[in-house]
Amino acid sequence: MPGPITFAVPFYRGLEYLARTVASVAAQTAPEWRLLVCDDSPGGDAERVLDCRDERVRYVRNGRTLGMAGNWNRCLDLADTDLVTLLHADDELLPEYTQVIRAGAAAFPDCAALFCGARVIGPTGEPVFSFVDWVKRVLAPVGRRPRRLSGHRALARLLRVNSIMCPTVCYRRNVIGPRRFDPRWRCVLDLAFFARVLADGDELVGLPDVAYAYRRHAENATAGYTQSLLKFVEEAALYDEWAAEGAARGWSAVARAGRSKVMVRLHLVFRALQDVARCHFAAAWPKAQLLARLSAPDIG
Repeated sequence: MPGPITFAVPFYRGLEYLARTVASVAAQTAPEWRLLVCDDSPGGDAERVLDCRDERVRYVRNGRTLGMAGNWNRCLDLADTDLVTLLHADDELLPEYTQVIRAGAAAFPDCAALFCGARVIGPTGEPVFSFVDWVKRVLAPVGRRPRRLSGHRALARLLRVNSIMCPTVCYRRNVIGPRRFDPRWRCVLDLAFFARVLADGDELVGLPDVAYAYRRHAENATAGYTQSLLKFVEEAALYDEWAAEGAARGWSAVARAGRSKVMVRLHLVFRALQDVARCHFAAAWPKAQLLARLSAPDIG
C-alpha cells in the first residue's frame, strides 16, 4: 500500500464548517492520514478548531493573503507525503475516504491523480438536490469499475462534461511534479489543471466509490462566482483556449468540445429560466445576454 494521505485544507473563512471538516478527518476508518491547514484568512482563525496535540496535525498561517490558486499551490508545496487531497474547508470526508483512495493508489501506481464519487449536502449536512450535479451524473455515469482517463479523447470528454468533483481529487506529487494551479483563474483552476494533465499524457483515475460530501451553501465561493457570472465567463475563456490548442495539435474532438461549450450554455439556460420562474427578470437578463454572446459565430 502507498504511504499516508495528507489532507491539505486551504482555509479562508467559515470556522463552523472547518470544525466539521476536521472532525471528518479524525473520523476516518483508516489511520494513515495527516492534516495540514494553510490559513489564508486575515485573522489567522483556523488554529482555534485544530487539535495540534495530534502529531499528524500541522497548522501554517500564510504571511500574506495568497488567494485561492496561491493557497492551493502552497498546500501542495508544503505537504510531505506523495498523496495529497486538497480538502475544501466547508466539505466533509466520508469515513472510508482514506481507505478507498489508498486502495486506488495501490491499484494505479502511475496515475497523476485519483477522484471518487460525492454526495451533495446542504449547510447542516442534509442531502440536497443540485441540477448541475444531476446532469453530470446523467451524461457521464460513473459505473461500477474505475475509469481511466488519458489522452486527448479523454480531454475532449472532460470538456464536454466535467464529471470530476474537484475536492474529491487526491494528487500524486511525484507524478504531477512542478505543475500547479494557474493563478489566472478563480473558478476553473481545477478544470484547467485536469485538462493540462491529460494533454501532457498523464492519467486520471475515477473510482466508483462515494467517499466525499460536497457542501453547497450560499457562502460557498462557487455559489458567489455563479451568481456574478464570473464562473461562466472563465469557463468560456478556458474553452476557447482549448478550442485553439486542440485545432493547433490536430485534436479535432478537443477543438469541437471547446467551441461548443455545451455544459456552459446548458447551465446558463437553467439559471436564466430559474430566475424567470421566480420573476427575477433583472437577474435573468445578463445571463441571456452572455448566452447570446457565447452563441455568436465569432465567439462560440
